[in-house]
Amino acid sequence: MSDRNPGDNEGREDREESLHAEEIMPGKSRHAPTPQPGGMVGLEMEPESQQKSYSQGALIRRRFFRHRGAIVAMVVLAFITVLAFTSIGFGPIPGWWGKEFTTTGATVDGGRPTIGWFTLGEHPFGQDTVGRDYFALVMRGTQISLVIAFVVGILSTLIGAIIGGLAGYYRGWVESLLMRMTDLLIIIPLLVLAAVLARSFGDSGIMVLALVLAAVTWTSLARLVRGEVLSLREREFVSAAQAIGTSSGRIIRKHILPNTIGVIIVNTTFSISAAILLETSLSFLGFGVQPPDVSLGSLISTYQNAFTVRPWLFWFPGLFIVAIALCVNFIGDGLRDAFDPRQNRNKD
Repeated sequence: MSDRNPGDNEGREDREESLHAEEIMPGKSRHAPTPQPGGMVGLEMEPESQQKSYSQGALIRRRFFRHRGAIVAMVVLAFITVLAFTSIGFGPIPGWWGKEFTTTGATVDGGRPTIGWFTLGEHPFGQDTVGRDYFALVMRGTQISLVIAFVVGILSTLIGAIIGGLAGYYRGWVESLLMRMTDLLIIIPLLVLAAVLARSFGDSGIMVLALVLAAVTWTSLARLVRGEVLSLREREFVSAAQAIGTSSGRIIRKHILPNTIGVIIVNTTFSISAAILLETSLSFLGFGVQPPDVSLGSLISTYQNAFTVRPWLFWFPGLFIVAIALCVNFIGDGLRDAFDPRQNRNKD
């Protein structure tokens, strides 16, 4: 009989399996044994900074706050939003600016802006042709444009993500029906379709106008999400979820759509900025926000003839439109880098 202990064989097999597992683990490197005090041999310790781990939420925040353009854009957009909604108030909430956008009065100094480097003056953005305070008008227009843009962006994203997810996952007649409906909306010029619908429902208020615009601007996201879902539905984690009996709705909601978050987030920001430009175009043509209310687009349309005589009546609403659109796009770029795990621009 051999004097060898059976436990030695088991110990050796355990060590071999441990080494084999260490070799096949991606991203892991094995350190050579290094002498330790007292003659003991051990593994080299990693620096404490490399041992620190972060949750997924912490990683998203770290990536986003490292994107300087997104942070600056977020601050500027927050400033514009706070300025617009607190200056003249919104609904029953009063504002700190003492003039109403509907109140007319005598034109002072030809309606020129009184804003300076350190002072606002009585009419910072000047006055329009009937003596209304143009700062109050621009703030009201900014409120309406922001509300329409964000409602359209959020609703069109929800519609597009749901339709694209269903079409990409179920395939068959479901995909054919949903994609043919999407193609039908795509071939119709967006501005024409939006103008016809806005002309029919524009007098019902800004929320109805926003719903109408959201109903015709979801098509691009639906096609993008469908393409992502077509590739994700063949992945191993989806097959595993199906094998254990997970329902299709839960697979789409918990496993597939979260992996398309990069596409969805980026398209949401594009939808918001595009909605501002679309609303501006409709209001410029007279199909958008109707008097006595105003938006940034309707202000440009109303005072386009005063461009050579009173250019500030054109430039102030135009600058706010450009600033809002750029800020939203920069924020979307930062969110894409933060949410999409395939982005390697910033080191965690």
